[in-house]
Amino acid sequence: MGMTMPNITNGLEALTRPSTDRTRCINAENPRGGKGRAAMTASNLGPSRKGTPCLKNIPPGQDVVLADLSGAGEIRHIWMTVTDATSPTGPNVLRNLILECYWDGEQTPSVCVPLGDFFCCGHAQACRVESVPVAVYPRRGFNCYWPMPFHSGARIVLRNRHNEPIEAFFYQIDYVEKDELPEEVMTFHAQWRRQRVTELGQDYVILDGVHGRGSYVGTYLALTALESRWWGEGEVKVYLDGDKDYPTWCSTGSEDYFGGAWSFAGQDPDGRMHEVTYSGAYMGFPFHSRQLDNRESQYWDADTPVTRGFYRWHIPDPIIFASDIKVTLQQIGVDEQGYFERQDDLASVAYWYQQEPHKPFPQNVLETGERDRRPR
Repeated sequence: MGMTMPNITNGLEALTRPSTDRTRCINAENPRGGKGRAAMTASNLGPSRKGTPCLKNIPPGQDVVLADLSGAGEIRHIWMTVTDATSPTGPNVLRNLILECYWDGEQTPSVCVPLGDFFCCGHAQACRVESVPVAVYPRRGFNCYWPMPFHSGARIVLRNRHNEPIEAFFYQIDYVEKDELPEEVMTFHAQWRRQRVTELGQDYVILDGVHGRGSYVGTYLALTALESRWWGEGEVKVYLDGDKDYPTWCSTGSEDYFGGAWSFAGQDPDGRMHEVTYSGAYMGFPFHSRQLDNRESQYWDADTPVTRGFYRWHIPDPIIFASDIKVTLQQIGVDEQGYFERQDDLASVAYWYQQEPHKPFPQNVLETGERDRRPR
């Protein structure tokens, strides 16, 4: 008997197979993704010479539809860039622009995340990220490669909740149109949460209230340490398919979950310990700071508590759930006396795929005040 070849749907091998997919892109030069409709506007250089490279002057409170697609398809790549400060009084652009995605005519978003956090740049601070599904390159070149399929339509919205206008927003959404998608294909979801001060002895909730069949594929964590000594003894716990008191899946510590060990410790020439940042294909610790950018002042203290950013992608090892999932993180530290319960400032993004319909998100970013998004 002849060998049955596997169904190749991803990887470099797929590039060698002919496809009936139809390549399209959306940006300010082709806002509806029309075939033969890109780069039509004129500039001072003449017709079709970079006439509309970006969206201009988005006022506070305005919502902008970046894409409104009909039919079946899949988004393959998203690129965006924007300033991280509009003025000395408007430094938190990356927390105050909210990215939302709606699939197949749904009324509540499947993605609702501050722009920076979605691209692993929490604290309203950009940093370099080099991973498989998310990459950020100088300066603030935000790239996403999470596949985002849709059966009958897709709508992507940018909501400006900044205190000032956004003078220029650049973006490109690369996608394919398809004749159809198999009914069982799951859609992409991402949810942001934050607790400015976690509850003593209570696990921080990264994700809850998810019902249906799906796969948990990633976590981003923006941590602001509010206490001294080591923060990262807490375990990530995943409750699956009816788990109540105890989870099915857990890590052995926070830095362990994000792929590091022993407090990410490196040693300075003088012998003092420092934390070593890194950015890898599936896990990373790309951001560590004691001072946020765009906060310089001749009068006020610009120092902050220590801020950190981490990501972990469950791409080779997705966490499968059949009916429900809950993901939490313990706030446990260690000092000279041993383990202790901590209280810190945590923000997170959970990334997963599931079959629709999904439950509405419990913490709507748009309903949080500016203070609830503001970094320390």
